[in-house]
Amino acid sequence: MRPAAFRIAAFALGLLAAGPAGAAERLTGPQIRQAFEGNTVTGLYSGSNLPFSEYHHRDGRALGHNRNLPNTDACWTTTEDAVCYYYGPHDKRRTYCFTIETSGALYVIRSRPSGRINGLARIEPGDPHDFVKNSENWFCDGLISQAPGRGKLAGMLRGEAGGGPHQGAAASQDARR
Repeated sequence: MRPAAFRIAAFALGLLAAGPAGAAERLTGPQIRQAFEGNTVTGLYSGSNLPFSEYHHRDGRALGHNRNLPNTDACWTTTEDAVCYYYGPHDKRRTYCFTIETSGALYVIRSRPSGRINGLARIEPGDPHDFVKNSENWFCDGLISQAPGRGKLAGMLRGEAGGGPHQGAAASQDARR
């Protein structure tokens, strides 16, 4: 078995061994924040089976890696019913939002608004991979809504009627990086 295939099989077995899965529950934004904040979300992207592992720092930084590339500017926040990430400098910022479902220890990450499964993950308590210690420092300006073309997301984050997530970013193939 190839190393990548072995890692995928081990990951899936680890999720199954974590306990019996019940009915999937869609989490609210506050529930996502409670599950993610101060913990590491580790999983595989659907389709590519490439790994991601991000420690969700309380200051808004997402430290770790996506597809084996270290995060250098990733930030996260929650909305009423989703988690959103933004990457890149202010003038080229990309924003991606996801709904989260859980069944036992398995977290299903769905691109928003398409609903397509973007990845499967588990929560690792704290920062077991020392991402905080081993990452460069950056500042999350909280301006997720000021990424180019994000007017609808800006309205949603401000709580305006009719505001919804940006329609293009989350629907892209392999939505994150």
